[in-house]
Amino acid sequence: MTSRPIFASRRRRAFFRSVAFSCLVLSTDGWAQSEKPAQALDPVVVQPPARPPSARSSGRSTAANAARFQQRNVASTNSAPAAGPSGPAFAAPTLNLTGASTAGSRLGLTRLQTPASVEVISAETIAERGQQNILDAVTQNATGFTASPAPGNGGVSFNTRGFTGLGSVMTLYDGTQLYIGAGTVTFPFDTWSTERIEVLRGPASVLYGAGAVGGAINVVSKLPSWVPRNQAEISLDSNMTRRIAVDSGGPVSKDVAYRITATGNMSDGWVDRDNTSNVALHAVVQIKQTEDITWTLSTDYGDRNPSRYFGTPLINGRIDDALRFKNYNVSDSHIRYQDSWNQVKTAWQIADGISLQNTLYYLNSKRHWKDVESYAYNPATGLINRSSYIEIFHDQQQVGNRMDAKFSGHVFGMANEFLAGFDVNSINFTHTNNSPYGGASSVNPFSFVPGVFSSPNATVPGFGSVTNQYALFAENRLSVTEQLSLIAGVRQDEPTITRTDYVTPAGSFEKSFSSTTWRAGAVYTPIKDLAFYGQYATAVDPVGGLISLSSANKNFDLATGRQIEIGVKQSFWGGRGQWTLAGYEIVKNNLLARDPNIPSLTVQVGQQSSRGVEASVGFLLDYGWRIDANTAFLRAKYDDFVQAVGGGSVNYAGNVPVNVPQTVSNIWATWAFAPNWSANAGVQIVGKTFADNANTVTRPAYNIVNAGVQWKPDPNTTVSFRVYNLFDEVYTTSGGTTQWLLGMPRTAQLAVNVKF
Repeated sequence: MTSRPIFASRRRRAFFRSVAFSCLVLSTDGWAQSEKPAQALDPVVVQPPARPPSARSSGRSTAANAARFQQRNVASTNSAPAAGPSGPAFAAPTLNLTGASTAGSRLGLTRLQTPASVEVISAETIAERGQQNILDAVTQNATGFTASPAPGNGGVSFNTRGFTGLGSVMTLYDGTQLYIGAGTVTFPFDTWSTERIEVLRGPASVLYGAGAVGGAINVVSKLPSWVPRNQAEISLDSNMTRRIAVDSGGPVSKDVAYRITATGNMSDGWVDRDNTSNVALHAVVQIKQTEDITWTLSTDYGDRNPSRYFGTPLINGRIDDALRFKNYNVSDSHIRYQDSWNQVKTAWQIADGISLQNTLYYLNSKRHWKDVESYAYNPATGLINRSSYIEIFHDQQQVGNRMDAKFSGHVFGMANEFLAGFDVNSINFTHTNNSPYGGASSVNPFSFVPGVFSSPNATVPGFGSVTNQYALFAENRLSVTEQLSLIAGVRQDEPTITRTDYVTPAGSFEKSFSSTTWRAGAVYTPIKDLAFYGQYATAVDPVGGLISLSSANKNFDLATGRQIEIGVKQSFWGGRGQWTLAGYEIVKNNLLARDPNIPSLTVQVGQQSSRGVEASVGFLLDYGWRIDANTAFLRAKYDDFVQAVGGGSVNYAGNVPVNVPQTVSNIWATWAFAPNWSANAGVQIVGKTFADNANTVTRPAYNIVNAGVQWKPDPNTTVSFRVYNLFDEVYTTSGGTTQWLLGMPRTAQLAVNVKF
């Protein structure tokens, strides 16, 4: 899909006045609720990875066993406090530096062992804080992440370290890249089936390929449970959002286990005429064929009718409060996303120190938009001019296979882990549209008839593409001493795009790219659980997306990036505290820019850079308190960027890129203040951003406070009352020079979770 404009609004609903208190506690082995408030916390206990019964015990390493049975769930057992006689254990473990993560390495390293900024957001944390979609879970928890969502791009466009959008901040599902169909990713979206979200800040191309100069977000789905577990949840909020979710799992036999999760949502929305609905299903079976071979078969399905609110038009350069809840889309607007995702994973422990992982997958996505997306206030007439009557269909299939082999041993007496593998895939993409998206109308800003969709252009197939790719990758960790380890990786990508232009056959072409990315880093651990690290990494980004590469961009190279990062991480106080600090510089080259002497000519000479410092801290305190906080400060700018303006050219060097806040912070506090009661509150602090390259239109900074109270009336029932945007802040998350997408107003929610 082409670059999407920005968005519209509706009437407020009176939110709940009665307060129902609650405590939503999802199933977590080893956690228990005490009969009285916490007075002191026991030392942290790190549980061993869960595995199927009858797993053979041998002299193999824990990592080998974990790879054998939990090949993509290595981070499911984060560091967390055991329930002690003196007080309750927290439901949501957030201190997980000593837990393993796949986001920063395929070797199964812990976050302390990884020379990069990696975070793990657990399902328990997500549930406790009431974050029911991927966007909220990432932006309200991860250090330095914001989002620039729009109904057109699927609502998952993230920003970090000065780089924005799906072409620079990658989204993955179970470690597999979801290739961008014309600026759109629509899956995954709901957190109910999520085991954890792994976040890597900084270049990730050496792990996942093109499209990750800024970072990567890996959503990891739930695996089968080898002990019976069933739970259900219902919720209702003041926007009349009705939600029901179920989760069931357990063993079928000693060698077979399953997990099924399903959720459905319906909402009246918080702006006029914006009913939404979605359904998400996740089903997975794990089969232990032998003591050394495990098969994991899964299927996911998502069906969404998302918001059709494309933003609120600016009146004299600002938001008029009287327009906050108005929706300027037409009455028959329609958006629907249908995604299905199927995987077959194999884990084979060939011998001591040798393991093999294979993932075969197939993704099918169908998308449809029919709406009016651009709104601009006309001061001469006092009306809102509507344009961009857009109808688009996407039909996308992605099939691929990824295999890697890991070898653990010694080199010259030093412990060494080596992994090598390949990744092949093929993506078939068809784009049908009514380009050039004609149609126009004008309406009164305050009182209007929405009208219906009408375009002078027929909706016909625009283009199709077939993208075939293969990649080879390798990674190595050499433990020079018990304190010093060296980590390196390399990846070679070879994509070929064949585009067929159905409207202008002369625009058809075939184009091949080749890229090599690599990284090298070191980790020094002078004492237990204190690590200093440094890393140099390279990355590549596509110019406008690979599978929707246009004929205008086919002769440009991939954009390249490089980063240097240093940092320190520590887990302390018996595991009840942790802190991280990182500093970095990223430079991205080969941006598209105008020739300053020939404004009509686009050249690839642009450069963008960012420098920043990021920090996080977490504490499990006495008397039932837990504190989590993170902050990011950066200076992002265009170093070389010229655009054509009004028949001439303007140099934007030194300006801040669009949608990039210079400061971002998150602070969360949880307090178990009475037996079976707890409360939490969090504030998201986002600095101002610019809506245009010239930095003439500024979107204001904002602070959003979310809070909740939780109650557990019996061991199997939890009740939660939450208020999102507690102080009813009017804020904007994205937008251009004529319209801004506003965030959700104050919303109260009541939820009940039952285990049975």
